[in-house]
Amino acid sequence: MSFLVLKYLHVVGATVILGTGSGIAFFMLMAHRSGDPAFVARTAAIVVVADWLFTATAVAVQPVTGYLLARELGFPLDQGWIVVSLVLYVVAGLFWFPVVWMQARMRDLASAAASAGEPLPAAYHRLFRLWFAFGFPGFGSVLAILWLMIAKPGF
Repeated sequence: MSFLVLKYLHVVGATVILGTGSGIAFFMLMAHRSGDPAFVARTAAIVVVADWLFTATAVAVQPVTGYLLARELGFPLDQGWIVVSLVLYVVAGLFWFPVVWMQARMRDLASAAASAGEPLPAAYHRLFRLWFAFGFPGFGSVLAILWLMIAKPGF
């Protein structure tokens, strides 16, 4: 595979991860702010599918294209910025998997509330606060990886 194709695939993967991450956060936040259980349920249903379809695919491709690019460019995988990037990638994943589960659970809680004609339950609000909190280290790790890939600091 040519260098340009690898670079393109890697950049597209990073863009998808950043784009879906920020887009999903925006749509979930806006649905939550509406307070409408039916709207939250519909939005969360779409968000869960998008996370598995787009984010999971990009997350699977990133390490492969990153490894191939590093090999193509002659970067040893034990360089500091690559090691830190890989650690942050694991950190991001450790926060992303529970977030997807939380989104599915919030979807189910909102759907049950909408069916019963009730407001969003306390369990939904607890999950939303946790989901929101998990977004900072998860998304922050992705942003730090992006910086590391661009700056390639010598540590």
